Amino acid sequence: MRCHLGPQEALSTARAFHAHSAGGNLPIGKKHRWNARNSDLRTPVEKTSPPNEQTLLKQIDPARVPVHVAITMDGNGRWAEQHGQERVTGHLHGVQPIRETLEAATEAGVKYLTLYAFSTENWSRPKAEVDALMELLVGTLAKEVDELDRNGVRLHTIGDTDSLPQGCRSALKKAMDRTAGNDRITLTLALSYSARWDILRMVRSIATDIRDGRLDTYAVNEELIDQRLSTRGLPDPDLLIRTSGEHRVSNFLLWEIAYAELWFTPVLWPDFHKEHFFQAILDYQRRERRFGLTREQLNPS
Repeated sequence: MRCHLGPQEALSTARAFHAHSAGGNLPIGKKHRWNARNSDLRTPVEKTSPPNEQTLLKQIDPARVPVHVAITMDGNGRWAEQHGQERVTGHLHGVQPIRETLEAATEAGVKYLTLYAFSTENWSRPKAEVDALMELLVGTLAKEVDELDRNGVRLHTIGDTDSLPQGCRSALKKAMDRTAGNDRITLTLALSYSARWDILRMVRSIATDIRDGRLDTYAVNEELIDQRLSTRGLPDPDLLIRTSGEHRVSNFLLWEIAYAELWFTPVLWPDFHKEHFFQAILDYQRRERRFGLTREQLNPS
């Protein structure tokens, strides 16, 4: 039997999801808790990971782990359609993979994880879906901030966050203030973000300074551009992952991924698990990153 939720029911489902999950009764699967008393996040309290995950993790070379991994979390809507549900249900089921991916990144030694959570183009989606996404964001942040803080995660955002509802901005500020001193891994949420928006904002900023005499034209270089983008302070991504089988970057970090390795998987985001993240890193480690140089220049005899 196919069960369809209407827009208002879907929004109510998002709220009910947080009411249940706040008490630990997650409808999207068992939550893996990190050991807050152990500084090594490779040791979870519940050792329930499938053997394949641990096998893959052991194959990863710690000396060659990407510093920064960015992910386009695509496929929530298609997952919901395949299961006879409204799109909002797919977003609900996309929360657990975020937890798993953050844990996997920490276990592998990744220092920066950036997730494309909501693009500027997403504002054009049906209002009920956008409202449910904002509700989901607020509820998830409120529920997860203690866990993030205990495990050394610093929360960061990029994008036009001023365009978010007040409740979202307040929840984000509270969570970022709470985790500001952490340095084990930086989790960046790209919210109301698009690379073209960021580049246009950067160009206007530099053009204004040149017009007003505060900046010389010949002072404009890559370093200055880096500082004027919302990603300032973050290293460029080494690896970009996209789920759902689409082979495009979709206006995500266009300046920053100039030399990133791209990894595409047909897996829809709600079905993305630790083993997929580890597979992406292993594939990354099998590639030769030349940055425009020849193999002989990289490996002189």
